[in-house]
Amino acid sequence: MDRPSNPASRLAAAIILAAPLGVLPMPSSAETTPDLDRLTAQQAAADICAGKITSKALVSAALARAKAKTNLNAFITLDEAGAMKAAAAFDAAHKNGHNCKPLGGVPVVVKDNIEVAGLPSSAGTPALKGYVPKQDAPVVEKLRASGAIIIGKTNMHELAFGISGYNGAFKTGGEPGVRNAYDATKIAGGSSAGTAAAIGARIVTAGLGTDTGGSVRIPCALNGCASLRPTVGRYPQGGIAPISHTRDTAGSMASTMADVAILDRVIAGGGAIAPAGLKQVRIGIVNAMLANLDGDTDKAFHAAIDKLKSAGVTVVEIDMPKLAELNSQVGFPVALYEAYDDMVAYLKHTGTGITIEELAKSIASPDVKGTYDGLVIPRKLPGPNNTVADAKPAYDAAIKTARPALQALYRDTFAKSHLDAIAFPTTPKVAIQADANSSSLENFVLFIQNTDPGSNAGVPGVQIPIGFGGTTNLPVGLELDGPAGSDRRLIAIGMAMEKLFGRLPPPSTN
Repeated sequence: MDRPSNPASRLAAAIILAAPLGVLPMPSSAETTPDLDRLTAQQAAADICAGKITSKALVSAALARAKAKTNLNAFITLDEAGAMKAAAAFDAAHKNGHNCKPLGGVPVVVKDNIEVAGLPSSAGTPALKGYVPKQDAPVVEKLRASGAIIIGKTNMHELAFGISGYNGAFKTGGEPGVRNAYDATKIAGGSSAGTAAAIGARIVTAGLGTDTGGSVRIPCALNGCASLRPTVGRYPQGGIAPISHTRDTAGSMASTMADVAILDRVIAGGGAIAPAGLKQVRIGIVNAMLANLDGDTDKAFHAAIDKLKSAGVTVVEIDMPKLAELNSQVGFPVALYEAYDDMVAYLKHTGTGITIEELAKSIASPDVKGTYDGLVIPRKLPGPNNTVADAKPAYDAAIKTARPALQALYRDTFAKSHLDAIAFPTTPKVAIQADANSSSLENFVLFIQNTDPGSNAGVPGVQIPIGFGGTTNLPVGLELDGPAGSDRRLIAIGMAMEKLFGRLPPPSTN
């Protein structure tokens, strides 16, 4: 992780991490040019606080990089005028001696299913492209209160129903689909694809996504960024286009785990988080979560575990009987059944007058349209031999029996083995080719293999970059899932592991 390089920046960083915060020093006469390839949110806020750079300079640099990387399709809306106006206002307040803030003057991005006042909030689907909310979602309110400058709304898998980010409805480059920051021929992952691509490409240092079954963790694994899916209910969910109220949550995505810690503090409260002592950390490995790995992921994961053991982490093999069976009884039954009522309620909230049937008619992505037309609208679930069945009985069983059993399995596993977390490869494979086939059901099931169970149990999970695949040179990620409510402990462990693994180098500009 990059550290402040001089005493003034170190002092500013300490001030920012230990709010309430002191009065700003005056800007220095010689402003530093922002180094977006190395910058973190923590460093950016410290440098702005210390007067080394202005918010206007940093926001301008971020916007310039966004416009230089339109081939990534990372943005649906880039708010150049609004962001520069907000940065200028921040700098004016800074000059007048206003207090430093955790994200004061730092440019960030927000996934396009999270409402930002005055900007379109499409949820990545054509029917909502004209919807402009008048109020910020609560999570966005908290970002603004922390001093963050929102430079745009990021592209996503349509209606958040997928893992590839391959959305043909919105593009700024020549080819459709959000593209990987490290190789634009590959997927960025989903559904929070644009936020991860923007962070991985060093356009911004932080942003917001949402996660139902892996949607902040999968894209960050594929783009070399860090993220937190918080314990369900820990972040406010108002003003966010939904899939499932039982499973959905907003999530923090950033350049480093230390930056994730700042976002989490801004959204959920609490003091600064210090890195954990790795010699006091105990993690479990479930062999079932090591299935279907490609060679690069397998080697990188086991190398990371060996490095953790050498650093004093206790690693034990554990068994989670019936994990896959219980998870299958929860995942699709809950998401597909709740998607109908939750979207109907959200559409009513928008005041657009758009019905769920009208929404479905205009869906652009074949995979999402098939899901809506065949399952969500008729309230069905997939059955054997290409049949469908009524979703209500399976949903009721999931809520009353299977999900509580899954949650109990996690609780018992953590308690009996005295674990801080379970560790596994975030995704079984590195990023695959970006094309229509990347959104296949087979790829969907594969890429949520490890992220979905914790989502259904409602427990928190952090994604940590651990290196590049030896063959593909694409990012590989490791996830830690912890007990419900252990978010801050997980972040602390992630921060310590990040120091061990180091931050991934930026993508090549060649």
